[in-house]
Amino acid sequence: MTAAFSRFGNDLHTGRREFPIVRRRRLWYLLSAAVLVLLATIAIVRGPNLGIEFTGGSEFQISGLASADQSTARDVVREHVPDNEPKISAVGSDGLRVQTEQLSSDETVALAEDLASAYSVPAANVSSSFIGPTWGGDVTFTALRAVVVFLVLVGGVMALYFRNVKASVAAMLALLHDMLLTAAVYVAVGFEITPATVIGFLTILGYSIYDTVVVFDKVRENTEDLPSSPLTFEGNVERAVNQTLVRSINTSVVALLPVGSILVIGAFLLGAGTLKDISLSLFVGILAGTYSSIFLAPGFLTDLRRGERAIQEHDAEVAGRAPVEAPAAAPAQSDEADAADDAPEPAVLSASGARAHDAAPTDRDDGAAAVRHQPRRTTRRRRR
Repeated sequence: MTAAFSRFGNDLHTGRREFPIVRRRRLWYLLSAAVLVLLATIAIVRGPNLGIEFTGGSEFQISGLASADQSTARDVVREHVPDNEPKISAVGSDGLRVQTEQLSSDETVALAEDLASAYSVPAANVSSSFIGPTWGGDVTFTALRAVVVFLVLVGGVMALYFRNVKASVAAMLALLHDMLLTAAVYVAVGFEITPATVIGFLTILGYSIYDTVVVFDKVRENTEDLPSSPLTFEGNVERAVNQTLVRSINTSVVALLPVGSILVIGAFLLGAGTLKDISLSLFVGILAGTYSSIFLAPGFLTDLRRGERAIQEHDAEVAGRAPVEAPAAAPAQSDEADAADDAPEPAVLSASGARAHDAAPTDRDDGAAAVRHQPRRTTRRRRR
């Protein structure tokens, strides 16, 4: 199987096999737009599931439980705060995390004591903390500022590296798609948005840009001497995408394996909220980045640069090469025909291969004679 995959990659790199990715870019545009609209609709209906860091409130950590039954904690919280639905999640195999709306100091102490009593654990096993909403707002503002600075710096560096602003714009559009898709998945599925989620968002920015740069670098290599290329600009971009396809798949698989392991361990085995939030954003972001770098970014680059005069002239030349060469050979063929007309008229051969005036006295007109004299007729024509 490894040999077959290696041969598959070699065929893509040499051009013996090619997938019409860039030629069908309109299909990928429509598919991405449809997915984003669907997820955005679900997200608007459902609403974001903001963590306590963004909404503010009180949090209780209960450890050393013999039975981590969440319904017990929910009943205790409802007795103290009837109008509030608490958020309860498992922490490891013997712990719970209970989040409620903002409580006063007395209410916090009373709820902690009741939780310890309900689960039959010492009061020291129940810790409480208060988180204000301003902290989450500060984190959000800092993250947005970091994203803006990142996009400006990376966009400028890419424009200088590729010596083309449109390549930088295409990469930024693909990156914007990845961010929107990851955020839409989070809200639509109901993942809790925490500061760890924001960290995961910032991490996927670098991965998405890296994968796109690999593809664009191959495009630059293929189009470095564009006037002498037998392919159009779109054809060169298509070739670059296919040449880097196996590398993109391998990079994605290598990145997704550890992230998926962290996701499984954090979400199902340890119940660690931070690991779960980070790994979820990374997993979705890596998938989105791989998709956009293969199916969207090359198409954006082709559409943005197809209007350049040099590319239009080259594409027109490539498209007109076949019909231009055919008329060039026509005059030579016409001259040969004229020369043949001016030459003395050759004698007409009979079916037997003899001259016409010699064919009359000959009775050897059967099929065998015709076949036997056929090589002589061919030889005479070659000499003339």
